[in-house]
Amino acid sequence: MSALHERSALSQLAFGERLLGYGSVVPAKSAKGVSINVGGVVANQLMHTIGAQSGGAGSIAAGMPGASGALLLRVTDQRVGLVRPLDGTPVWEVPRAWVARVERRPRTQLMARFRLHYADGSWLAFLTMRRRTIEQFRSLIG
Repeated sequence: MSALHERSALSQLAFGERLLGYGSVVPAKSAKGVSINVGGVVANQLMHTIGAQSGGAGSIAAGMPGASGALLLRVTDQRVGLVRPLDGTPVWEVPRAWVARVERRPRTQLMARFRLHYADGSWLAFLTMRRRTIEQFRSLIG
């Protein structure tokens, strides 16, 4: 990753908090697919709405605000969250104990897909360009 991304991932950490890993991701519910036919448009819409998250209104996953474009998912010894890649502004973060595991999903398009599962059973789907990013998150979170 670039030095800018590393600075952004390190931005606004609490005193004594350690950055364990980070990677560029796109929340599936905000991803934009490219299609040239009606079937592809419908498939993209379903994948980015129905398959983007689970959990009711009070779930951990439902707490993530709408965000567009690429973000950095960072994992520290205290929390897991999304920050803006240019300045490190936090978009959404949860305590590390609230994140149960990372699940790699079948690749359905150019980008690799994974889910972050939370302690309450809800989950959010993300896309990334590199499979090794998912493997890094799995090794850090489980």
